[in-house]
Amino acid sequence: MKRYTLLLLMLAVCVAATAQDSDFYKQLAALPGVSNITKLNSRFFKEKYQLFITQQVDHGNPAAGTFKQRVIVGLKGTDRPTVMVTEGYSADYAVYPFYQEELSEMMNANLVFCEHRYFSESTPDPCNWDYMTVSNENDDLHNIRQTLGKVFKHKWVSTGISKGGSTCTYYRAAYPDDVDASVAYVAPISRALEDGRHEKFLNKKVGTKEDRENMKAVQAEFMRRKPKLVNMLDTFCSNRNYKFNIPIDQIYDYEVLELEFSMWQWGHPVSTAPKNYDTDVKWFQFLVDEVEPDYFVCPSDYLPFYYQAMRELGYYGYDTRILGKNRSIATAENYLKAVMVPADMRNVQFDNTTYKTTCKFLKKNDPTHLFIYGENDPWTSSGVADWLNCKKKSNMKVYVQKDGSHKARIRTLSDSQQNEIRGKLKNWVGY
Repeated sequence: MKRYTLLLLMLAVCVAATAQDSDFYKQLAALPGVSNITKLNSRFFKEKYQLFITQQVDHGNPAAGTFKQRVIVGLKGTDRPTVMVTEGYSADYAVYPFYQEELSEMMNANLVFCEHRYFSESTPDPCNWDYMTVSNENDDLHNIRQTLGKVFKHKWVSTGISKGGSTCTYYRAAYPDDVDASVAYVAPISRALEDGRHEKFLNKKVGTKEDRENMKAVQAEFMRRKPKLVNMLDTFCSNRNYKFNIPIDQIYDYEVLELEFSMWQWGHPVSTAPKNYDTDVKWFQFLVDEVEPDYFVCPSDYLPFYYQAMRELGYYGYDTRILGKNRSIATAENYLKAVMVPADMRNVQFDNTTYKTTCKFLKKNDPTHLFIYGENDPWTSSGVADWLNCKKKSNMKVYVQKDGSHKARIRTLSDSQQNEIRGKLKNWVGY
């Protein structure tokens, strides 16, 4: 055992020495504010590192202190374009050897993956929520761009998925000249804490009329079986030590409400639901498979996002009428605060400034910015697809995958759409 441990230690020392002998490593280490560089394995990049960049907790207010933001860097070549991933959450998954997002693969590009402030390794200490703002996150990204731009001097493309796509768009509106192109996937640009467009989309627009009716029938069946299934849910959650802000019968109602949103979001056909003759056990298992109850646990790892949603980003609401007479919640109004957020964090009023300034930028300008959505994804209803008129714009364009979900990507679009996107990116980036 001692010899095996010694061998591992020697191997780690050799890997570290090899990394520090690299010219690219030396370039990164010489950058201002960069520290704690760790070599990572990768199947796709010549070299890959995790590093930290010192950021101001509140940009422009040095008295607020600093924190270190995690960034994952992958090298294809300093003469290649660079893809900047504006992640909306944690960077944990980007450290794995097999990680490579769509654009870096398509363009044989370098990777700069930015973990969002207040998530995982990028959480300030002390954690003052007053500084968790879109303005500060934009300044974080600008500093990363300026810092790593000293090494990656070719064209830059920003991109993100879902909340990361929203982040990509807010950043482009704040710093339009930082990058040469942007691709935002399935990005909501919400206008209120409960935006209001999602419920109308689910009730009248998504799928076919038959699909929508069948989905409502599934929800109604869950409510009919509620007395037995809520007991199963209680046992299920107790065994996992889940803690909620509200009683378990109300959690059950929210599970049923979220089911509709989740199934359309991820493209799960309503035909996969159990039949009326199936057992309660089968119905219950389907529910918790589709909507894991830890979504409603408080606090959760997504608390930083819920705070942002309350303050600036917005979220979606629920139409509770489908729950019928067996429901335990009178209304779902303000449910995000009541269910997802601790009581001492709820005294926040929503500010729609980010929504208004971003929409104004997109309407009045023509940035080299592409949006990709799925037709049946509820988040599309709060995206830009319905209101952003790009007919008179030569650069910006919105692409919608027919029958697509939240998994919509360039590779899931039609051949003609893919070819058009590749042509635009080659023109802008020259890869």
